[in-house]
Amino acid sequence: MTGENFGAGSSRESAVWSMLANGIRVIVAKSFADIYRENCLQNGVLPVMLGAELGDEFIARVVAVDGQAPFTVDLVTQRISGPDSDVGFEIPAADRTRLLEGLDDIGLTLKHAEEIVSWEQAAQATQSWLQLARDSRSSAVKGVRK
Repeated sequence: MTGENFGAGSSRESAVWSMLANGIRVIVAKSFADIYRENCLQNGVLPVMLGAELGDEFIARVVAVDGQAPFTVDLVTQRISGPDSDVGFEIPAADRTRLLEGLDDIGLTLKHAEEIVSWEQAAQATQSWLQLARDSRSSAVKGVRK
């Protein structure tokens, strides 16, 4: 369990990679720096945010156990279980899905591939001028050599 704004100043992905290299798959904090939290999600680390009051209560429980018993984090039920404690946590549905299914942003997007193709087909039928703009740009790029 960590304090407020965990990961501030650690916006590079290597900060999260070092956690993974040391076997850390979950970080429980009162709050996270935004970029660090996103890097956690992109790399399969669960960032659990408990907030100030619940965080203080949880810290007290962890300190009381003094490493003598484990705490278990269950993303499916969104609960942290330990000796004499059971704490719930919230995580946005998209983030939960991303972690449970091992998806990055591209994987999440590809889950909607059929919808994307349908939209593209409808746009082509109703806004054909967009297709023409894309075709003219593509042909201009074809003549460019590296």
